[in-house]
Amino acid sequence: MEKNTFLPNHVVIIPDGNRRWAKERGQEPWEGHEAGAKNTEALVRAARKLGIKTFSFWGSSLENLSKRPLAETQALLRIYAKHFQDLLTNEDIHKDRVRIRVIGRWREQFPKQLKATLEELEKATESYDQYSLNFFLAYSGDDEMRQAVERLIAEHKSGIAITDADIKGALMTRDLPPVDLLVRTGGEPHLSAGFMMWDIANAQLFFSEKLYPDFGPEDLEEAVLEYVWRERRLGK
Repeated sequence: MEKNTFLPNHVVIIPDGNRRWAKERGQEPWEGHEAGAKNTEALVRAARKLGIKTFSFWGSSLENLSKRPLAETQALLRIYAKHFQDLLTNEDIHKDRVRIRVIGRWREQFPKQLKATLEELEKATESYDQYSLNFFLAYSGDDEMRQAVERLIAEHKSGIAITDADIKGALMTRDLPPVDLLVRTGGEPHLSAGFMMWDIANAQLFFSEKLYPDFGPEDLEEAVLEYVWRERRLGK
């Protein structure tokens, strides 16, 4: 067995619990999403202070957008519009050279103005190379893998072996490194919808009982420190 002697390079958060957080306070579901969005801003700053080079969030699955009440979905899209516009003009993003990617089927699902904001955000940061900040929107892992298989079938000739590099290159996450640490909040210790199924193959998992709006920078630091001190067998 060996200890992790370095910080995780790629940390992913599945931010569960916004709606339950709002319900506990007698609020509307979208008020929980707004609290979660504000918390995301704090965690992004904390991750850079900790030295995390690649930081990712799962904002919404395809199922979230199609199965939740219309009013909640519309409110969620308004929250996205506000916070991503704020991110576009955030001085620290440009000062710290943070490249932002938005991964998923958002171009098919989101309204025109929100798509324009996300595209502008990606374009404005595409040359940055110090940090990577990634948002998974209208994304599901099983959908990603299905698309990858279809692409591989279409592009590879019969009888030619498909390599791990070929599979990675066919994924939506082709430009991201493997996940080192996956954090899920909300007290439910499971994964969902095949999230990043190829990239989390060797990830360490951290499950927090806290609902996402209450999972602050100190909790992120706790998760990272636990990663550092865990012993890993790596198949040995």
